[in-house]
Amino acid sequence: MSPFELFNIFADNLLPIILIAGAGFVLGKTVVVEPRTVGRIVFYIFTPVLVFNLLLTSQLDLSQALTVVGFTASVIFIMGVIAFLFGKAFRLDRIHLLVVIVAVAFGNTGNYGLPLVKFAFGDEALAVASIFYVSTSILLNTVGVTLASLGRMNLKSALLGTLKIPVIYAVALALILRGLDVRLPLAFSRSIEIAASGAIPAMIVLLGLELSRIQWANSLRPIVLGVGIKLLIAPFAALLLAHLFGLSGPARQGGVIEAAMPAAVATTVVAAEYELDATLVTAIVFFGTLFSPLTLTPLIAFLSR
Repeated sequence: MSPFELFNIFADNLLPIILIAGAGFVLGKTVVVEPRTVGRIVFYIFTPVLVFNLLLTSQLDLSQALTVVGFTASVIFIMGVIAFLFGKAFRLDRIHLLVVIVAVAFGNTGNYGLPLVKFAFGDEALAVASIFYVSTSILLNTVGVTLASLGRMNLKSALLGTLKIPVIYAVALALILRGLDVRLPLAFSRSIEIAASGAIPAMIVLLGLELSRIQWANSLRPIVLGVGIKLLIAPFAALLLAHLFGLSGPARQGGVIEAAMPAAVATTVVAAEYELDATLVTAIVFFGTLFSPLTLTPLIAFLSR
């Protein structure tokens, strides 16, 4: 594929996200805007409605959805193991090792991954990506939190925390309505459509706002390790696992792109809450997001063939 074609892929799919996120970044630097407030709007309203709408209108059946869940869990587990092995090989201390594992295992599948899949591959791939996102959210709030807490939170408390994730209820409701073949009244369907349409731009602006609050770390080795593993190794691991799980077409496209996302902004919250090195996590998130077009552009080109 020629450099011109790669540039077109970048311009058509990644540049819109960069421009809108850039506007959010500038806004966060120049105006007093609380990302947490915007994040709550996205978390409690836009994202659940978007996922609900995607699952309700998608052709995805239950067996396909469960396959994507298995694929997601496998990606997170494999990437966590790889991060652990590299961290040990490079003799990272305990805190830095935990930071790298969490950052590498959990990608930004929401406010970066979902828009990118939407632009690059359309709604069918987006429906798969939404299952990946929901699965990642659940695992981050259980496995990720338990790992970061280093024993300060028991598994029961972590599991109960997942009951506060509204997107889980959106998934359950969508599956029930699909199973019963219920058609929503026009007023409800239009309300859902309006909110779902606003989800993608709100997510991208939130990404920029969150990145504007970045804090710098001077621990170069774990930063390079975290960013490098997430951007360079994760795509190949995801392609291999997609083959093993039998994913093809939109399912393969949506799943692999989600797996190749840079570290999730949400990991910074987990790090700060459980006394890991939050500045290191945010540096991995920032540089991973900054350099991600270099790996995501050729990956989109490969998956489009």
